[in-house]
Amino acid sequence: MKKLHFGTAGTPHSCRERTTIEGIRRVKELGLGCLEVEFVRGVRMKEETAAAVNEVRASTGIELSAHGPYYINLNAKEKEKIDASIERILQTARIAKICGASTITFHAGFYLGMEADKTYSVIKSNMKKIVDTLRAEGNDLWIRPETTGKGTQWGSYEEIVKLSSELDNVMPCVDFAHVHARTNVYNTYDEFRKILTHIEDNLGKKALQNMHIHVAGIEYSEKGERHHLNLNDSDLKYKEMLKAWKDFDIKGIVICESPNIEDDAMMLQKEYKKIN
Repeated sequence: MKKLHFGTAGTPHSCRERTTIEGIRRVKELGLGCLEVEFVRGVRMKEETAAAVNEVRASTGIELSAHGPYYINLNAKEKEKIDASIERILQTARIAKICGASTITFHAGFYLGMEADKTYSVIKSNMKKIVDTLRAEGNDLWIRPETTGKGTQWGSYEEIVKLSSELDNVMPCVDFAHVHARTNVYNTYDEFRKILTHIEDNLGKKALQNMHIHVAGIEYSEKGERHHLNLNDSDLKYKEMLKAWKDFDIKGIVICESPNIEDDAMMLQKEYKKIN
């Protein structure tokens, strides 16, 4: 992408009609640049609706991404749960492609008491099935496991960067608030730089030109994420985060998941533009 776009996780609250099409139009009116289609309760959008979404996306120039269902665990103990998780990701990618999205994200799984290396191997094997299936279908969307906010969830930024280096069409979705909540650190300019440096060192500068970012305020405990907050109600040092982004000249999309999604998205965009 040519710039860093800011936008909302789903339809803005100020949108009169709660549809993806009207959400895209409202995002454009607000002066934002992207929207994430939320399939978190299931992929229920029909192909004809997705095609109409793509028409509005093309006419407005809004960048689209999609978030897969929450009910995904590529490290489940039961084969039927893994098969269902793979199918949910495939469904997300197929409809997202028709919508004109360039990237999808999801929470990939849980450790379930398994050693981290073993969990990684299982998730990698199942991710390869997804990548191979989509490639055979001619679907070239970026498939992005998201960094997770609890230690019980698979998805440290190091794990996801490693997976991205080993599989085609896989890249990270970095949720900076999740990384902070998961570790109880990663909340300073130098620590934000450390994440971006790790991405550049392992995936190349091209990865920094193709970022998919989530951000929100988060209440957390020693066990990790509890729930989302508005940025100014949280301890996330978002101005230092924005400075790190600016210094690395990253490009891509920033999806705001705060409760006041469009307000925080516009605030982040405004603060980012202020930075020299």
